[in-house]
Amino acid sequence: MLQLLAGYVARARRSRYTTLGASAIVCALTANPLVHAQRPTLSAAVRQFVAIDTSVVALTNARVIDGTGAPARDGQTLIIRDGMIAALGNTASTPVPPGARVIDLTGKSVIPGLVMLHEHLYYPTGGGTYANLSESFARLYLAGGVTAMRTGGNTNGYGELSMRDAIARGEKAGPWIDATAPYLQMRGLSIGQMYNLKDPADARRMVNFWADAGATSFKAYMHISRDVLSAAIDEVHKRGLKITGHLCSVTLAEAAALGIDNVEHAFFAATDFVSDKQPDICPGQNTGQRALANVQPVDPRFTSLVQTLIENNVALTSTLAVFETFTPGRPLPPGLDVLTPQLKELYEARYTNTQRNANSPYATLYPRAAALEVAFSRAGGLLVAGTDPTGGGGVVAGFSNQRTVELLVDAGFTPLEALRICTLNGATYLGLADRIGSLAVGKQADLVVINGDPSTTVSDIRKMELVFKQGIGYDPARLIASVSGRVGLF
Repeated sequence: MLQLLAGYVARARRSRYTTLGASAIVCALTANPLVHAQRPTLSAAVRQFVAIDTSVVALTNARVIDGTGAPARDGQTLIIRDGMIAALGNTASTPVPPGARVIDLTGKSVIPGLVMLHEHLYYPTGGGTYANLSESFARLYLAGGVTAMRTGGNTNGYGELSMRDAIARGEKAGPWIDATAPYLQMRGLSIGQMYNLKDPADARRMVNFWADAGATSFKAYMHISRDVLSAAIDEVHKRGLKITGHLCSVTLAEAAALGIDNVEHAFFAATDFVSDKQPDICPGQNTGQRALANVQPVDPRFTSLVQTLIENNVALTSTLAVFETFTPGRPLPPGLDVLTPQLKELYEARYTNTQRNANSPYATLYPRAAALEVAFSRAGGLLVAGTDPTGGGGVVAGFSNQRTVELLVDAGFTPLEALRICTLNGATYLGLADRIGSLAVGKQADLVVINGDPSTTVSDIRKMELVFKQGIGYDPARLIASVSGRVGLF
């Protein structure tokens, strides 16, 4: 226990939280089951999805893409022992332990499990309602190579925390989850599944209530004042946790000055460039996006904002998958066949209308905002990624995570850079880069076997054959088949 605590303290010191008290550190440690490498005992319901469950596994002759951005290495052998990476090196010089389960991966690649930071366990089902799809989405995320994720907002209250805990106990199949509390939001949106904060004291009360209930992350939403956001940030940090935001009434620069840790949707939701922006008032997301569409990466206003974000250690989450669904000229998103026929039909009708919209602002906005994400990253900012299964549908768990890697390459990143954004960068933000996010001896055996080479052909990311989480190999095809045609019901 002392060794685990020391490791957490070391991670805390490398983060912005250099003043965490001992009680906050212990609270964060006990709330985060990932720091315990103990493999769970899997239930019968989970075991039906398992293809490999042997204490020692040797993946031989593999192409290793380690998640750091380094070039792929061919002819590698990776040894998994009791859920951890025990050895990694050239096949000729890396012996296979006696009794190991040997899997020859000639022509195939191994990448770290994806670490995605704007995911949801709900999905829009019409009428402004977000249905709790914790069961089916958890399986699909794992099938899509996601071994760790943060939910970017919670409309299901305790249901999300319960799913997180059930997965950790081995009762359900899914990734490790950093579970976000219900949204921190004031009046302004007519979403009946959200509570409206009244004042700073109410924000502090809500943060502590949900932290006590087991939430390990928080998210501020579009309509929130600076004083309420400041109180929330202060209280979240007192608990040794982190807070992100999908902002509008507060600009990115203002939130950075207040100490926010992360901003969602990168620059898509920024209102910093609205010339007549009023304090604490959301001018409307469309207004912010029209202003953003005129911003170039070399614009002094943009470079100044980037510098402010970097100086304040604010990470940005890219969510290109959801914005692609708003943009004419883009292909149908993958994974629609797993939806119920009604949800699939509903989205396909919306997609048709999007393609017909010749005046859509996203035709200009999407490539411009994607280019700004590249510029932020090139300037030294921490860019992480997620998918945001909201909007009008079409963003399907697992499938959209693979698509996100492709979209980052489409935006201008190399495949190796895109893979790092979706693995090691996410782990770095979570403070868990010493445990997950890249392939190295001593790290947890969270990794994906791919039939191809996504470092040169990024579309090969869709050819996942095995997903190892804590050294247990899951069959993506079985996970997908278990929910196919029924996503929207559970």
